[in-house]
Amino acid sequence: MSWSPTALPSQRGTTFVVTGGNAGVGYFTSEQLAGAGARVVLASRSADRAATAMAAIRTRVPDAALEFVELDLTSLASVARAADGIRGLGPIDGLINNAGLVVSPPRRQTTEDGLELLVGGNFFGHFALTAQVFDALTPDGRVIGLGSQSTRMVRLNAGDLQSQKRYQGFRAYAFSKHAVHGFAFELDRRLRAAGSSRLSLLAHPGFAITALAEQRSGITDQSRARRLSEIVLFSLVAQGKDHGAWPTVRAALDPDAVSGTFYGPSFGTLRGLPAPLAPVASSASPAFGSRLWDLAEEATGVRFSL
Repeated sequence: MSWSPTALPSQRGTTFVVTGGNAGVGYFTSEQLAGAGARVVLASRSADRAATAMAAIRTRVPDAALEFVELDLTSLASVARAADGIRGLGPIDGLINNAGLVVSPPRRQTTEDGLELLVGGNFFGHFALTAQVFDALTPDGRVIGLGSQSTRMVRLNAGDLQSQKRYQGFRAYAFSKHAVHGFAFELDRRLRAAGSSRLSLLAHPGFAITALAEQRSGITDQSRARRLSEIVLFSLVAQGKDHGAWPTVRAALDPDAVSGTFYGPSFGTLRGLPAPLAPVASSASPAFGSRLWDLAEEATGVRFSL
């Protein structure tokens, strides 16, 4: 493999937006991009947590160029304000739609806009953000979604994407990731049809846990007992969240990346160097993608025309 996550091409003069760039895989994505010389915009809900993340990055990259934009993906009003702020920082070389709710509530909840919480935050918010900052992307800019192997565990029911007929926490999470996948592939199809040189890509981190990552104060803090238990239980099948960022970083920076590619860990899709993977057929279906796009425009009130 010619791609090496430890020898990244220089990104001096580029700007990347990372939603949820203050924690987890998003933090390490931000750190690695900053280490390559990019200006990184951390878009997240908490200014305090973003400040902690930026301080942690600067312990590794003292001259890092970092910005913060407040963003709550469960509020379309917040998304619109964040989009204004991001456009003011443009042009943008990459929008990395990393943020997401992972822990599902035991009962169905909705965002302030009445959307099911998981799909609302993980997909609809990112759809609206992408649509509203799209014109700020450079001609060769990239949009990168954060996918999940949960799409292989839960069959898609496109007619119940917001779990109105039946709610189960992990099912709702998987549906949100089916939507993230469907959007990435549909955006790729529309970009190609429009003759655009922009790229739409997808990445997933594999089985990435905090305990196996390089430690960062304020970012990877855990009790000693929890850290040891994670290491004992998962060290043979998992990787650290720092390595979990590699597929996203490859999608963002690989000069040979082809739009529509899905990157993930090469070793059993759980860990290892990032490589192209095949998505589940339902997520990549053009019929699903087209229907999803229309649904997203209706749900968010944001028109995304290419």
